[in-house]
Amino acid sequence: MTTGPTTRAPMRELDQDNSLDNLPVSKQRLRVWLKLLSANRAVESQLRESLRQHHATTLPRFDVLATLDRYRDGLRMSGLSAHLKVSNGNVTGIVDKLVTEGLVTREITKEDKRATKVRLTKAGQEKFTLMAAEHEKWVDDLFADLDSQDLAVLTGLLSRIKDARP
Repeated sequence: MTTGPTTRAPMRELDQDNSLDNLPVSKQRLRVWLKLLSANRAVESQLRESLRQHHATTLPRFDVLATLDRYRDGLRMSGLSAHLKVSNGNVTGIVDKLVTEGLVTREITKEDKRATKVRLTKAGQEKFTLMAAEHEKWVDDLFADLDSQDLAVLTGLLSRIKDARP
């Protein structure tokens, strides 16, 4: 990615062909929602494919490793599920495979013998560090058309949407 000046229009000036001006606000919101879905699918699809091609892994596995990397002391399975916003059942199968591959350990907690805590092994930390660096580059490439101002505007708008909901 170059750091010099570009000739592209800022995000704020794009999509003139898809003007929402003549539509009722409810239809404008619907169009925006559809664009958000489409953009999310496109970015997620590219990231999934890159993870598959370069690391023979999946986005859910990457997400588990990323969460455990942020919580180096480990997490209970229920805590991991909560952070990922998925059910315990969804996480259990992924963790089972990561344990088999030696990337994650599972241990009984001292406080509650019925609960298990999972954490990255040294091999898991090393593998995730490599994947995370590439992931960052892929995301950077996917958003390369957005300058710092564009990113600030987009972040602010997405935060307003998220924060407006309970």
